[in-house]
Formats: sequence, structure tokens, C-alpha cells
Amino acid sequence: MQKTLKSYFFWTHQRGSFHYDVMVTLILAFIFITPHIWNYGDKPFREAGFTGPTLVVGDGDHGLIVTVPYKDVWVDPSAGDWHVRRALHQAIEPVTGDAVAVVRWETTAYVDGKPTAWKVWAHR
Repeated sequence: MQKTLKSYFFWTHQRGSFHYDVMVTLILAFIFITPHIWNYGDKPFREAGFTGPTLVVGDGDHGLIVTVPYKDVWVDPSAGDWHVRRALHQAIEPVTGDAVAVVRWETTAYVDGKPTAWKVWAHR
């Protein structure tokens, strides 16, 4: 048994043999079954989903005013402040980097009574 396991580890079997086929089957099973068992933590690239331009303007000492399209922020405005702040931080992070803190925000540019943009004040 030890000799067989050692030969599997060092891949010493000839192509087309029974043991070779077993090793290939185990590898393919690992590749196709483990994503359903383990969460690898991978997520789609966030920047690919932006619907419009993001405008960044300086606001004095290390401050920024960032205008983000309303559709790029996935949060209900009636949710708590923490949820809105987190969603806005995630929306502006690709442009401003991780080292900014969202200070305040408001919705702007209304069309037919619906907001079209978020105006976010951030500070480094």
C-alpha cells in the first residue's frame, strides 16, 4: 500500500494504465467538485459593472468630493447610515483608494423625482 501511494505521489505510472487513470480522475474530481464544497472567496471584478463616469474634485486639505452614478451603489437609501457609508466606500474605492473615509453624502441630479447621482465627501 505504501509503495502504491508513493508511486501516486511521484506520478510514476505509465499513461493509459489503471493507476494513471485513477490519478487523473481524482484530479478532475477535485477541480470540479471542490468549488461546490468550499468557498474560495473569489468575486467578480467590481469595476466592470460601472454604468457611468465618476467625478473626483479636491475639497481643500486631503478632502475629496466624489460624484458617483446612482446605479453604481447597491444599497437602499433608507437603510442605516452604516450600510450606506459602506456601499459608498466600496463604490469610490477603485478611484480614491482604500485610505479614504466617507464623511457625508447626499443624492443629487434628480430626473422625474428619482436621484441619478451620489455626491460623497471623503477625507484621507
